[in-house]
Amino acid sequence: MKQTLTPALARVFKRLHYPLDVMLMCVRWYVAYGLSVRNLAEMMGERGIEVDHSTVHRWAIKMLPVLEKAFRRHKRAVGKSWRVDETYIKIKGKWKYLYRAVDKAGHTVDFLLRAHRDKAAAQRYFEKSIDQNGEPETITIDKSGSNLAALEALNAQRDTPIKIRQNKYLNNIIEQDPRAIKRRTRPMLGFKTFRCARIVLGGIELMHMIKKGQMKGTGQTAVEQFYSLAK
Repeated sequence: MKQTLTPALARVFKRLHYPLDVMLMCVRWYVAYGLSVRNLAEMMGERGIEVDHSTVHRWAIKMLPVLEKAFRRHKRAVGKSWRVDETYIKIKGKWKYLYRAVDKAGHTVDFLLRAHRDKAAAQRYFEKSIDQNGEPETITIDKSGSNLAALEALNAQRDTPIKIRQNKYLNNIIEQDPRAIKRRTRPMLGFKTFRCARIVLGGIELMHMIKKGQMKGTGQTAVEQFYSLAK
């Protein structure tokens, strides 16, 4: 199995002394289902594999950034009409902001965790999304003044401005989409650090995109697609 690993994951694997299939299964279950790391440690124990819950968490923190990077190389292109919104995520007892967008078909465009909800945070999100996915023709936002200010600042630098729509009802699709993310984060009872939150949320979004059919390639289940990212 070591020979099939990506170089980045092989470097991670050298420092994690468990079978790769066990680690990948735990990491996938962690980001795909409403399970805590303690749940996963107990489930492994029932299968004769003794592992501490902190070890399962370490696997996720080490492996998920590599898997997300691999996924981005295989991510399908998204549409040119985006719907943007923010959802609240609790970190060390304080609310932070997960910026997200989907296209007209409901496919995830991109996401970014920020400490604040302001023009600078919104502009950083839009810049990242455009860098990763190309320029959209239209972006629909709610009545957020910071999102509008960020988009106007971006348009000021462009020959062809992005069309901005402020319409709450057109954004129903993006307001429904975070429910899958919230269902997964609820058992975690809040994150302890911003870094861990960013990495785990990236993994949750990754699995969510795979389930929505956003990974290139056919004939594989969502589970098989996830495991293929390690190769």
